[in-house]
Amino acid sequence: MNITIVGTGYVGLVSGTCLADLGHSVHCVDINREKVEMMQKGKVPIYEPQLEEVFLRNIKGGRLFFTTELKEAMKVSNVIFLALPTPPGEDGSADLSYVLNVAEQIGDLMTEYTLIVNKSTVPVGTSEKVKNLIQTKTKFPFDVVSNPEFLREGYAVEDFMKPERVIVGGSSQRAFEIMDRIYLPLTNAGIKMIKMDEKSSELTKYASNSFLATKITFMNEVANYCEKVGADVDKVRFGMGSDERIGNRFLFPGLGYGGSCFPKDVKALIKSGKEVGHNFQILESVEKINQKQKTILIPEVEKYLGGLEGKNIAIWGLAFKENTDDIREAPSLEIIEQLLEKGAKVTAYDSIASDNVKKIWKNKITYADNMYDCIEGADALIIATEWGEFRNPHFNILKEKMKNRAIFDGRNLYDLNELAFHGFYYKSIGRKLIKK
Repeated sequence: MNITIVGTGYVGLVSGTCLADLGHSVHCVDINREKVEMMQKGKVPIYEPQLEEVFLRNIKGGRLFFTTELKEAMKVSNVIFLALPTPPGEDGSADLSYVLNVAEQIGDLMTEYTLIVNKSTVPVGTSEKVKNLIQTKTKFPFDVVSNPEFLREGYAVEDFMKPERVIVGGSSQRAFEIMDRIYLPLTNAGIKMIKMDEKSSELTKYASNSFLATKITFMNEVANYCEKVGADVDKVRFGMGSDERIGNRFLFPGLGYGGSCFPKDVKALIKSGKEVGHNFQILESVEKINQKQKTILIPEVEKYLGGLEGKNIAIWGLAFKENTDDIREAPSLEIIEQLLEKGAKVTAYDSIASDNVKKIWKNKITYADNMYDCIEGADALIIATEWGEFRNPHFNILKEKMKNRAIFDGRNLYDLNELAFHGFYYKSIGRKLIKK
């Protein structure tokens, strides 16, 4: 089929590339001319494992195209996916201006039946708003469906090509039949497509992400309690996760959740609830606890060093999680801010995300070229991202280079006995404190 993707951010580019890999002809539209020209030359503007390989394969195969002209793309396609940003406003509500502006343009440009597929994460009722807006702009028939994405950064290509389910919300048999054709390569492979109404589909995305954010936050609360009573959160996590009703995913304690989805979606669902007189009290607590969790190690570092003024603090990891360059809502940003406020000197290392952090902190912190240069003369090391290269460091090098053998691990990467053997002061989350 011929498909247009409007928006080449994280969701749009991954979705467009993967749809092309399913055999469709995909035209990706973006207003950023420089970005479009970059992609036309075969360069991927974001970091995502496996994406470049699939991206180049489909450009070479003549199935993936890029343009700044929505009108040109619509000439060859009557299926349009909206993959546009819905950033949070100051009150937490989702900003629908990008979605509605493009919907208006689509209405003006339509010359035949068109299916509009909303891939963006949007509040309940957005499909209806899009439909009502387009109806004021055209006399041609059209349908609007909700098709939320469930892509994990770092695993997005795999998640698109091998999803646990495909959610489609609509009210038109014609639209459902087109969506069946689009996803036929997946459903033929045994992937289930779940069809429902538009509002239920829209809420499914918010509810799913908010539940996972709650699961993470609950585990962090358990971890913090473990420290007070002498329990080991790793053993508790294993015991809980062995219950198939709970499952073992999203039970790893740490510095809280971040990224482009969970924080935004929790805020939006809280706000959407208030608009109809419903208070999501659990989510309000989740948001509050998660914000505090991001910097939970700072008082521990301050206590160990007897203050942070003039201290050299090394940070391993800047992205909000491994396998991405995304720093949106990353714990590292909150950690850096508090360290600088308290007078510390910060040296940070992240092989992928450093350039994005430089745009925020510029020369207020030092950026190391590798993980071992980062710890040179450090009074303490904070681990903020679970990158694979941090999992098996040469501890003898750490002992030689660091001023103090002190590690504050926000991702629980190391075995307690090993750190004790090497003589480190080791503070992790929800586990025994190792004192050298």
